[in-house]
Amino acid sequence: MSTGFSSSSCRFADYFVICGLDTESGLEPDELSALCQYIEATKFRDGARGKLMSTDEGENFEQSPLRRTFKSKVLAHYPDNVEWNPFDQDAVGMLCMPKGLSFRTQADTREPQFHSFIITREDGSRTYGFALTFFEEVTSKQICSAMQTLYHMHNAEQYDILHTPPTPRSPEDPRPTLPQLHDAPSLSRLQRFNSYDISRDTLYVSKCICLITPMAFAHACRRVLEQLHQAVTSPQPPPLPLESYVYNVLYEVPLPPAGRSLKFSGVYGPVLCQRPSTVELPLFDFPLQEVFELLGVENVLQLFTCALLEIQILLYSQHYQRLMTVAEGITALMFPFQWQHVYVPILPASLLHFLDAPVPYLMGLHSNGQDDRTKLELPQEANLCFVDIDNHFIELPEDLPQFPNKLEFIQEISEVLLALGLSPEANPQCSKGHSKIRGFRSADMVSDKRNGNLAGSPLNSFLLRENQTIARLQALVKRTGVSLEKLDVKEDASTKDSKVKCEEEELKMHQLNIRVREVFANRFTQMFSDYEVFVIQPSHDKESWFSNRDQMQNFDKASFLSDQPEPYLPFISRFLETQMFASFIDSKILCHDDEDKEHTLRVFDSRVDKVRMLNVRTPTLRTSMYQKCTNIDEAEKAIELRLCKIDHTALHPHLLDMKIGQGRYEPGFFPRLQSDVLSTGPTSNKWAKRSAPAQWRRKDRQKQHAEHLYLDNDQREKYIQEARNLGTTLRQPKLSNLSPSVIAQTNWKFVEGLLKECRNKTKRMLVEKMGREAVELGHGEGSITGVEENTLIASLCDLLERIWSHGLQVKQGKSALWSHLLHYQESKEKRDATPAGLGPPGIIHDTERRKSDAGCAMPPLKVSLIQDMRHIQNISEIKTDVGKARAWVRLSMEKKLLSRHLKQLLSDHELTKKLYKRYAFLRCDDEKEQFLYHLLSFNAVDYFCFTNVFTTIMIPYHVVIIPSKKLGGSMFTANPWVCVSGELAETGVLQVPRNTLEITFECQNLGKLTTVQMGHDNSGLYAKWLVECVIVRNGITGHTYKFPCGRWLGKGVDDGSLERILVGELVTNTESEERMCRTPPMQQSPGMMRRFVTISPNSKPKLNTGQIQEGVGEAINGIVKHFHKPEKERGSLTLLLCGEYGLVWALEQVFQHGFKSPRLFKNVFIWDFLEKAQVHFESVEQSQMTQDENWQMRVRHFCHFMRAINSTPRNIGKDGKFQMLVCLGARDHLLHHWISLLAECPITAQMYEDAALLKDHSLVNSLIRVLQTLQEFNIILEASLVKGIGI
Repeated sequence: MSTGFSSSSCRFADYFVICGLDTESGLEPDELSALCQYIEATKFRDGARGKLMSTDEGENFEQSPLRRTFKSKVLAHYPDNVEWNPFDQDAVGMLCMPKGLSFRTQADTREPQFHSFIITREDGSRTYGFALTFFEEVTSKQICSAMQTLYHMHNAEQYDILHTPPTPRSPEDPRPTLPQLHDAPSLSRLQRFNSYDISRDTLYVSKCICLITPMAFAHACRRVLEQLHQAVTSPQPPPLPLESYVYNVLYEVPLPPAGRSLKFSGVYGPVLCQRPSTVELPLFDFPLQEVFELLGVENVLQLFTCALLEIQILLYSQHYQRLMTVAEGITALMFPFQWQHVYVPILPASLLHFLDAPVPYLMGLHSNGQDDRTKLELPQEANLCFVDIDNHFIELPEDLPQFPNKLEFIQEISEVLLALGLSPEANPQCSKGHSKIRGFRSADMVSDKRNGNLAGSPLNSFLLRENQTIARLQALVKRTGVSLEKLDVKEDASTKDSKVKCEEEELKMHQLNIRVREVFANRFTQMFSDYEVFVIQPSHDKESWFSNRDQMQNFDKASFLSDQPEPYLPFISRFLETQMFASFIDSKILCHDDEDKEHTLRVFDSRVDKVRMLNVRTPTLRTSMYQKCTNIDEAEKAIELRLCKIDHTALHPHLLDMKIGQGRYEPGFFPRLQSDVLSTGPTSNKWAKRSAPAQWRRKDRQKQHAEHLYLDNDQREKYIQEARNLGTTLRQPKLSNLSPSVIAQTNWKFVEGLLKECRNKTKRMLVEKMGREAVELGHGEGSITGVEENTLIASLCDLLERIWSHGLQVKQGKSALWSHLLHYQESKEKRDATPAGLGPPGIIHDTERRKSDAGCAMPPLKVSLIQDMRHIQNISEIKTDVGKARAWVRLSMEKKLLSRHLKQLLSDHELTKKLYKRYAFLRCDDEKEQFLYHLLSFNAVDYFCFTNVFTTIMIPYHVVIIPSKKLGGSMFTANPWVCVSGELAETGVLQVPRNTLEITFECQNLGKLTTVQMGHDNSGLYAKWLVECVIVRNGITGHTYKFPCGRWLGKGVDDGSLERILVGELVTNTESEERMCRTPPMQQSPGMMRRFVTISPNSKPKLNTGQIQEGVGEAINGIVKHFHKPEKERGSLTLLLCGEYGLVWALEQVFQHGFKSPRLFKNVFIWDFLEKAQVHFESVEQSQMTQDENWQMRVRHFCHFMRAINSTPRNIGKDGKFQMLVCLGARDHLLHHWISLLAECPITAQMYEDAALLKDHSLVNSLIRVLQTLQEFNIILEASLVKGIGI
């Protein structure tokens, strides 16, 4: 990807570098990689995974001196330094030869290997390196004799070992996978491989030549280096001294201008490169074909999804070039987004400790071809995407959302590949060695000349002498048509044929690249075609925007998500939270006009405009209809055109001003070149002036953004750093000699970064949840969708996993957090060896209790971390450690115990010391305290993130009925029952024992509880019962709901009801020290107001008509708001209908107003009035007085509903019937018709005073208008409200 190259360079290459063996300093073992190998060995010796491997068999044996790595040095680089790209000796040395020097003898394969690498600077800009590694004979006698000495020592150690095991294993392959390996006697085999005899063996050592360039022209650089190497190895010397060619590439070949192609001369043939114009996709010159051959479309898309969601990605291959190709390929496909985190496609052996970086990363790890995946000890795997490139296999993190329209997308990519004759499946043949017998993997090197791997495989020479491997490999090569022709230019440079072939290959690579990239880019253009509408432009001046960047929302996520098709949500809601998306929107905000936009943004915006133009004519926005890519052809034409018609030709190489005798060298050896002629470029070149420092000051892309921001330089610098580092602290490990202090400093940066990320996450989650503050900060409606909440909680779980895996020493399973919890559980259970579970379930008599709510007759649940773990362990649906850890975090958040539990977990200092290294986050006391404090803030809000996600699990519930204390329920003889309903399900009728009035039962998760139906069977002498309330508690989450009643149940008392429907509310714990603040409780239940109204009609609060109208307005308003929220956010509709101040209550007030009070001791209920009205209507209908049809229709409906409710088998009283009528009327949009009917009815005249609201026409009309607003909503009633009615 060409983003961020240092734009100040306008030369094709900045440096030419030679690395290899420094004969002066002799053989120095590469301590760092040796250390890594030693650590690997000891890990298994200590059996960290409980799998004891004897080191005798495994590691020592493997490290014969020829296989060890030794220090390589940068032997020379030309020129010494260029101003815009200072030479980084450590980084270049490490990346040219990531495993140090390797030695071979004449028996081994010594094919040259090409690989590329990338160096990311502090500011995010990149430099590319292209390296060709080959073997040269060692001429130094000291080195040869040193190697001989090492061998004598090694063989002496090995001799004893070899005779002890009964079945000796092959030295290089600890798994006996190849039976034929064991036929040969082991001793002679040992000599064949593991020996070096100075008298009969020739020793070879690796050397590397390398170009460091500002832009990634991989093909061109590869050809330049191959031709230079060929010049040294071919029998005829090249036409000019090597210096002339190197000088030409460094000083006389310019970068091609945008949209142009350039041709320049290598040693033996021309080299082409071309650069896309400013309206095309950015430069990308690695073969995507290889990525698809290695992984297959399905895997590439999964890997792509992981990268977009900033999941940690680890690539694993024994070929450096494959690591680089896959990494660059995936990041290029992300256009217009850019990977914002640590990016190290080739991780040098000395940086292995970097794998426990607790940040998103994309890294490539070199495998030695022997170890299989199970041997890799990775510090964190909870959120890791592991890509085993050579075995075409990918391990994904759990619950990875699907990329939108995944199947159609795969189909479209496959069509592109098939059109060019490629299979969409992974093609095992492209890693030739991957045959049935796994051991043959080591043969990869022979055939796969394209891939760079040197720390290679000693089995080769042996395998080639055995069986027909070579023939098979050749057949494979033929079948796959791998482009070995390019490498064979040496042999038939004379024939035109191969040249044409080569250009065809190159054209095919460009065609495939551009087609696939256009298809990928088109997905984003379609998905984000209207993104600009949702960008929140800062209202402040830019300066204050920078300083508050962390707190500001730059994109209206909620509105954007509400427009998306449902299946996209899981992916898009997570994607909108990523750093790459935030940075993309930031760059959008920072640019004022087109001139100002960075390249990717300009290209993307112009494409989005096109899509929008099309969509105006054929409006397909907002649908999930899949739209294929349409602009492949024009993109392809531009490339073909540049290849056919070369725009620029650089100067030819020429003789330099060198002394006689300079520039000669021994054939077969790449010489050190004459630094005096290569140290400076020409002075009078027409384009060299442009590189004069004055005009080409470093003008990095971030600074270009800032050009128009009118800030002084310091602020600008500060902003650039800030904006880049918003979620990241390190973009690139420092590639230098790693002293303990450097490692400590890196880890310290991680600790600070984790803390900052934790602060930002908790803040973001609270703002989303509380809404109010969000609105104050100008972020639109303060609502949070279920999807978004899930996304935020998932990313919190991910953060916790990263914190727990930083500096980890001992781990079981994939989740570091769960592993720690298990260790804690184990040690705690050892200490408390007392038998657990004696008391009643969940109620443990202990001082550490949650203080109970005064009205609550239940002893509260004990706060216990272990108990919560057990709950999770008992859920059979959760199979994996990562899943268990996430469920535990969700449960702790819902119980408002996350901070407290983690504090308890970390208070076991001995355990933390045993599990974590000194530098780990969890052992930095201050940071740990702050972290727990941030988590404590979650206690301010109510989460249902456990209940809402694990909808199918079994949960124990505890129900208690509390009768009124005033009128003792002790004489009560009937048998009570309850039925509990929640948002997800209901229980059915449960009998409650009369003597205890409480039951505990287990059933599938009911969700948030909404209603309790309760009643009794009216048996026995005293079947009248005054119930205060019912309390229900969820035995896992501890949520307690209170359902107030305050009414009688029994014939002949109150309204004669034997059953009632109660609406509940969550009881909030009033805990002083734990609670930071209380969210306002959810609406209360219906009981209170209605109690005044019906028990003693004389004492009822008199509401005036204004208050009643207001009450109706509020109730209707609540329902309207409910339906305007996205479905996932809606609360309980039952509460709005039947809860306190709900619709039923409001209409009750309407009908109570001016109701004539009856004689003493006799209650008249609204239902009595409605029944009389019903009788009147029925008699009118029968007498066939002429009324309009409309009226008759309404009357029929009204009477039908009244009859149905009266004939229900349920024993609900008069108020219950009224409630049912209102609910059904609301559901069927009939309430306003009924009000107008009743207002006209003569019965009203009899039963109401003159001042009654129902007799006031204007008030009735406004009431009807208000009720009509319910017509547009589809009201679905909870089953418990309309049980037993078949309408």
